[in-house]
Amino acid sequence: MTEDSQRNFRSVYYEKVGFRGVEEKKSLEILLKDDRLDIEKLCTFSQRFPLPSMYRALVWKVLLGILPPHHESHAQVMMYRKEQYCDVLHALEVVRFVSDATPQVEVYLRMYQLESGKLPRSPSFPLEPEDEVFLAIAKAVEEMVEDSVDCYWIIRCFVNQLNNKYREFLPQLPKAFEQYLNLEDSRLLSHLKTCSALSRLPYDLWFKRCFAGCLPESSLQRVWDKVVSGSCKILVFVAVEILLTFKIKVMALNSAEKITKFLENIPQDSSDAIVSKAIDLWHKHCGTPVHSA
Repeated sequence: MTEDSQRNFRSVYYEKVGFRGVEEKKSLEILLKDDRLDIEKLCTFSQRFPLPSMYRALVWKVLLGILPPHHESHAQVMMYRKEQYCDVLHALEVVRFVSDATPQVEVYLRMYQLESGKLPRSPSFPLEPEDEVFLAIAKAVEEMVEDSVDCYWIIRCFVNQLNNKYREFLPQLPKAFEQYLNLEDSRLLSHLKTCSALSRLPYDLWFKRCFAGCLPESSLQRVWDKVVSGSCKILVFVAVEILLTFKIKVMALNSAEKITKFLENIPQDSSDAIVSKAIDLWHKHCGTPVHSA
C-alpha cells in the first residue's frame, strides 16, 4: 500500500470513528516543526483543510507576514511587534484620542489610522465607510484571538490584505456571485432579478467585511482560513450557498427590501453547514487554488 493510500485509508477510518481531522492535524504539526516554515505548503494546507483552533493564530500570523518563516526569530519579532503596539497606543493616549473607557475595537481603529496616516483631527469626526469595515472585522477577530497584541496585528494585516492584495478582485465578486448562482440555480437568480434585488444584495457585508457580523466567529474563521491563505473567491461561494440554503424563504419574498433585510440577518444555527457546503462548492468550481484570488 502506497503512502498516499495508507493516509487515505487512515483518514476514512478516523472519520468513521469520530476523529475527523486527526490526520490533517498531524500533517500540520509536521509542517510547523520545519526549521524554516514553508509558506507555500501552509497555504496549500489552509486551502484544503480547516485549521485546528490551537494553531490558527500562529498560521495566520505567518501567512499574513506578522511572523517570519524562521522559528528562531518568532520571539524577537513578536517583542518588536509588542513594542510598536505599545508605542502607538501611548501616542494616542498622549493626544487624548483614546482612554481607558474607549472600546477596544475603537482603540485598534485609531491605532490603524495613526499608523496609516489617516487619523482624523478629532475623535468626534464621523466614521468613514472603510472605518466601519475595519470595526466589523476587528469585532470578529476580537472574538477569535485573546491576546490584544496578536489581535491588533491580525486585524491590521488582514485589512491590509483586503486593501492591497485583493483590491482589484473584491469589486468583481458580485459579478462572480451572479455567474455561479446561475450555474447552481438559475431560477433563484431569475427571482432576484424579477424583484430587482440583485443589485441591492448585501455585497458590502459579504465581500468588503468578509461576512464579519453576518456569520458567527466559529464559522467565520473557517472562511477566513481560505482568505488569509490566498483566495477571496471563497466569499462568493459562501454567498451562493446562503441563497441556496434559504431558497424557499427567499423565493417567498417578493421585494428587494425584504430579501436584503433577511439576508443581512440570516439564522445563525445554519452557519456551520453553510460554510461546509460553500467550501465544497468552491472546490467543485475552482479546485484547490493557491495564492490566487
